[in-house]
Amino acid sequence: MRGRCGAARPAPALGLVYGAAAALTVYALGDTLWYGVTEPGVALAFGALVTLGELFRWGVRGGPSALPAEREPAPLGAAGALAYALLGQNAGQPTVHGVPQVVAVVVAAALAGAVPHVAAGHGHALDHVARRVLTVAFAAVCFQPLYNCGLWGKWVGHGPYHALLLLLLLALTALCDAVLAAAMARARTGYPYGPLLRDELRALLGIGSAVCATGAVMALGVAVTGLWALPVFCVPLLLTQLSFRRYAAVRTTYRQTIASLARATEIAGHTPQGHAHRVALLSRAVGRELGLSEPDLTVLEYAALMHDIGQLSLLDPVPAGATAFLPPAEQRRIALLGGAVVRQTGVPAEVAVVVERQADPYREQSLPARIVRAVNAYDDFSGESGGGLGGPLSALEQLRLGTCRDYQPEVVESLARVLSRGGPALSPPG
Repeated sequence: MRGRCGAARPAPALGLVYGAAAALTVYALGDTLWYGVTEPGVALAFGALVTLGELFRWGVRGGPSALPAEREPAPLGAAGALAYALLGQNAGQPTVHGVPQVVAVVVAAALAGAVPHVAAGHGHALDHVARRVLTVAFAAVCFQPLYNCGLWGKWVGHGPYHALLLLLLLALTALCDAVLAAAMARARTGYPYGPLLRDELRALLGIGSAVCATGAVMALGVAVTGLWALPVFCVPLLLTQLSFRRYAAVRTTYRQTIASLARATEIAGHTPQGHAHRVALLSRAVGRELGLSEPDLTVLEYAALMHDIGQLSLLDPVPAGATAFLPPAEQRRIALLGGAVVRQTGVPAEVAVVVERQADPYREQSLPARIVRAVNAYDDFSGESGGGLGGPLSALEQLRLGTCRDYQPEVVESLARVLSRGGPALSPPG
């Protein structure tokens, strides 16, 4: 992908992930085809489970550049794949499948489950498959060779230490997956790696821990009772995924409600069409560039959407809605009016505080307020809000000239970096 400066953004980490996943896939499929599938019934059962889990990801949102909460997970497919990688017995009988067969079965099942998503235009589903291949291969390499040669049973046995080490191995596998997800997001977006990894690790405490625990329980259950344990342990994860979808639907509705409320200034003719949406998208991108956490990004997005709502209280509309051209005292008055309106909407108080403080000198502001002020001024100065001074370059120059008092230099430079990469994609509001 190319930014506005025309330079291609390199993504070596993404190439390494795809290359490693492709190499593992070719080796695993070749080995399995050459030697044949051992225990085909077990392989078919786990393959069907992984495929079912991937198919249940209908409504998947966001690519690898999205935050964890913006991506719908596939807990059933992940737990099934990890359970197969850590399967040592089936109804008390030792299994003999190795690492190549584990990878081959998971790849085939994941690709089969990804077909509907790719057909629906979710090209990032292949990124999900690449991560699945590498994480499952890691778990299988750590367990299968030791178990098949008897060292696992000799060192660990089949008692409580066996279950404990399985959980530890799954935790390490989840950590590897978080590292991969953050690296791919970094390669796609150019955002700082540390905050991306922090958000991925925070997500592990939620559904990630449920996936790890269920994967271990599946492997232990099949070892004792056979394949009939799989449908029993599928039910909790299916219910978890349904709950996640309901939560995501509520969150989407809430965001759409705020976006609709923010459009009141556009409907009333106080601000140009799309101004609040552009400021929100660009503010969120700058916030991620500066390493804000996911909760802070949500507050930032809502405040950016509603930053101009104070103009509804004005008797005389601001020309073209461009508040950046007003005297500082008038900007602060409109910001305080906006904060008062926001406090009556039921939106979290943190959002109202950002709206109220957006016109203060940046040394007295929180980082979200600094971002909203700079991005709003950029949209005003660039001409996209109807009062520009000559386009994006002139707008950035105006912001840099105001860094002595009005705009934080780090925010302005982060905004420039986001714009140099092409800026965020402008999707429809809400």
